[in-house]
Amino acid sequence: MPELPEVEGYVAGLEAHVVGQTLEAVRLASPFLLRTVEPPLDAAIGRPLRGARRIGKRIALEFAEGLFLVVHPMIAGRLRWRKRGAGLPGKAGLLALDFEGGSLLLTEQGSKKRASLHIVQGERALREHDPGGVEILEAGVADFAQRLVQGRHTVKRALSTPKLFSGVGNAWSDEILWAAQTSPIQRATALDESGVARVHGAARDILTAARDRHVAAARAVFPDRVTAFQPEMAVHGRFGDPCPRCEAPIQRITRASGHDFHYCARCQTGGKVLADRSLSRLLKDDWPRRIEDLME
Repeated sequence: MPELPEVEGYVAGLEAHVVGQTLEAVRLASPFLLRTVEPPLDAAIGRPLRGARRIGKRIALEFAEGLFLVVHPMIAGRLRWRKRGAGLPGKAGLLALDFEGGSLLLTEQGSKKRASLHIVQGERALREHDPGGVEILEAGVADFAQRLVQGRHTVKRALSTPKLFSGVGNAWSDEILWAAQTSPIQRATALDESGVARVHGAARDILTAARDRHVAAARAVFPDRVTAFQPEMAVHGRFGDPCPRCEAPIQRITRASGHDFHYCARCQTGGKVLADRSLSRLLKDDWPRRIEDLME
């Protein structure tokens, strides 16, 4: 799923390549995408696109007279900027917005269509789509700490909960915790003051650097290949690769939801290999408990 850095990249791409143009036509390929009926979707036709903004992991397109199209890409939704009138690709195509200078396409791979589109009028209606998470890049340590301990979650769960923190999900929370040398199953309430400060600092550094890279690239070329796995990532999607810091093999945990998260056992869990839902069931007593056993 596109997270804060990737969504900010989309916003920068829209600002550089689309904002200022008038919407001339709308092509809705999947009726399940549209979740609202009032105002109607075609109310945006004939209006110039005034701006774009990020709301958590959502993208809000602001048209004249306070009309907003709110796109939530979910896991597999992606935006693409093509020549005007470009066809929607097969089963993946959901929506095309035809502007003067090109067409903005929304696609979603896979059989489960989870992306959504809402049409709302005014800032008050737009705020209803904000989950309420604090912006990490704007939050001080105290505000960050207060949110982190709400709900008595693990640090990993807290960072990726939209009502607590805005725009962070599975991928970038992996990177933040690796940078902070913190276990993904560490209870947030068990972190001491220095531990909270370490996670806060890592989150700001990791997200700022990633956001700046995506924004700079998107201003030059509209982002066309947004994935959950970025070349600069240290652990996410790197199962079996050597840790950039200690060279131990990166480990993976598969959750019941089907999502994987990644960590370095030597750097983050004191050498302990965390139980994996699928492999530990298979290996049972042969499951390695320490990273040294696994490497042997």
